Amino acid sequence: MTFSLKKDLKKIIVITFAAALMALNIKTFVRTGGLYPGGATGLTILIQRAAYLFFRIEVPYTLINVLLNAVPVYVGFRFIGRKFTLYSCLMIIMTSVLTDIIPGYALTQDILLISIFGGLINGTCISLCLLVGATTGGTDFLSIYMSEKKGVDTFNYILGFNIVILLAAGLLFGWDKALYSIIFQYASTQVLHFLYRRYQQGTFLVVTTKGEEICDAIHKICHHGATILRAEGAYGHTEKDVVYSVVSREETREVIRVVKAIDEHAFINLVRTEQLSGHFHMRSEE
Repeated sequence: MTFSLKKDLKKIIVITFAAALMALNIKTFVRTGGLYPGGATGLTILIQRAAYLFFRIEVPYTLINVLLNAVPVYVGFRFIGRKFTLYSCLMIIMTSVLTDIIPGYALTQDILLISIFGGLINGTCISLCLLVGATTGGTDFLSIYMSEKKGVDTFNYILGFNIVILLAAGLLFGWDKALYSIIFQYASTQVLHFLYRRYQQGTFLVVTTKGEEICDAIHKICHHGATILRAEGAYGHTEKDVVYSVVSREETREVIRVVKAIDEHAFINLVRTEQLSGHFHMRSEE
């Protein structure tokens, strides 16, 4: 576990901004609309509201959220990365404390607007953390762990856990809030998929006359290999190489740039990969 002052300071600034934005989102949109975000945040809010409904006890957000994140944090330290988990702990604590101390303010009472824009902000906060090597905690840890083990994007699978939260919220507080929360979670997930592509893959088919050079370049960028297929052009009947390789979506732009630099006449076809079976190199979290 190594530290670089400039790099780590940048991460801390981004995480601080994301924590403040998420806390504001909870106090302005989520609380105003009576919504239930996904993961530990949604479960924390559900427990808070249930405690007040049945026992008239106002439990601090920080206490519940930190307790709920105990097991996911252990998973992070044990299986994902210590530095990654430390930054995530910073995000969890800052978000929790700021949520307790920031005063609530209602920007609008339109629950549809709250669901859409609240979800967009929530997805942006999660993406910002993931892009700098952290997470907002809770089910994000479990999703990352499963993604690295299975080699597929499993953030959608977390919706199964969120359904349980929404069912409980619907039974206790009304189905309209639970249904609007689905819109909130859907908007959040779509932003996450758009901004964070670590667990999405793309399949490259590159028709070129410089197959060996392109394979070497892909290996330098992505640290995994490619397959060269010998082919013949149907129009000119000239010999060609078809380079076949699967890369992470976050690396596709760099691969395209390098391929064009090696062979400006290369024909590149990029196809979205739904699922992989077999060894696929991914950078480990710190």
